[in-house]
Amino acid sequence: MYNFRKVTDDLFWVGANDHRLALFENIHPLYHGVSYNAYVLLDEKTVLFDTADWAVGRQFIENIQAVLAGRPLDYLVINHVEPDHAASIEEILLRWPKVKIITSPKAVILLHQFGFPIEAEQVEEVREGDTKCFGKHTIAFVSAPMVHWPEAMVSFDTTNGVLFSADAFGSFRALDGKLFADEFDFDGEWLDDARRYYTNIVGKYGPQVQALLNKAANIVGLDNIKYLCPLHGPVWRKDLGYIIDKYVHWATYEPEEKGVMIVYASMYGNTETAAEVLASKLADRGVTNTRLYDVSSTHVSYLISDLFKYSHLVLASVTYNLGIFPPMHNFLADMKALNLQKRTVALVENGSWAPRSGALMREELEKLKHMDILDDGVTMASSLQEQNLPDMDALADAIAASVLK
Repeated sequence: MYNFRKVTDDLFWVGANDHRLALFENIHPLYHGVSYNAYVLLDEKTVLFDTADWAVGRQFIENIQAVLAGRPLDYLVINHVEPDHAASIEEILLRWPKVKIITSPKAVILLHQFGFPIEAEQVEEVREGDTKCFGKHTIAFVSAPMVHWPEAMVSFDTTNGVLFSADAFGSFRALDGKLFADEFDFDGEWLDDARRYYTNIVGKYGPQVQALLNKAANIVGLDNIKYLCPLHGPVWRKDLGYIIDKYVHWATYEPEEKGVMIVYASMYGNTETAAEVLASKLADRGVTNTRLYDVSSTHVSYLISDLFKYSHLVLASVTYNLGIFPPMHNFLADMKALNLQKRTVALVENGSWAPRSGALMREELEKLKHMDILDDGVTMASSLQEQNLPDMDALADAIAASVLK
């Protein structure tokens, strides 16, 4: 049973949704599923832009067949060869053996590495600035290395302003019958999933995303982009400036808003209480845009996502075997791996007999770029005692002054 949707008069979404996958890339939780997007252009020549994960292969093939309605498939444009988008390539080759593949030279290397039965005469390699006419539509190709794989490119339809943006502008979450971002309450329903997708999948490569945005502005012209067609998540046809602005913030590591994210590591509840006391003291000082997270029970992908959102971070950790509590240490490692920077950080340490976590967390944070670590910190001896409260007040004062300035 086919299920496709029209993007423009002659461009169709032929992707599919997956609600059965629990972990994206076997790491990131998917509580609302995910979509795998692909698109068919019906011109004098027919063109398929990317394929889909094999988990939705049957639906994907039925959608293509329904859109083609008996026409042959002439071209397959491969913007990105990660398996969640390339797994169905072999099925395409089996069903339409005369299809011509258009992709980047590095993609060809990876396709052979993955074992796809592709002959040299089947492939047309394209490079930065190359174009291809399919009849009424002319497609320009723009390389997008390390967004977020080295072979990635994006394809721009100069006729109607459609940008096939590969993994850029994508999002977790299944489409569930809708397609366009304006068919959702995107800010309320989708933004957190879009941010979590970007920050955890692409976030390390902010400079490369900035380079792609600059190339799109110079080569294509942002005003000429009328549709954003990513490989995951909704298609954008209105308010493109909204999502582009989000990408500018994320790619430059600038926080979206002023607020405080408090992440605590607590073994017996004492450090958790300290985090709640600090949040209360911040509220007393007028700082109410705060979020508290238990690092042991919150998946790190959500922590990274909110860290890209908020301007300030508090790390409150018990000392464990003279070191940082392991889940907190893992969080710091993920921050480093994803190139997090430009945040103001405060530290709270706890330890019954040898509090060391504060100094060790500071050492890890100093390895990151452009991090402002507040000198005011709190050292606890197990529970938050009366003698610690002046230090907690001073820490709240310092954080509030930084947030509200």
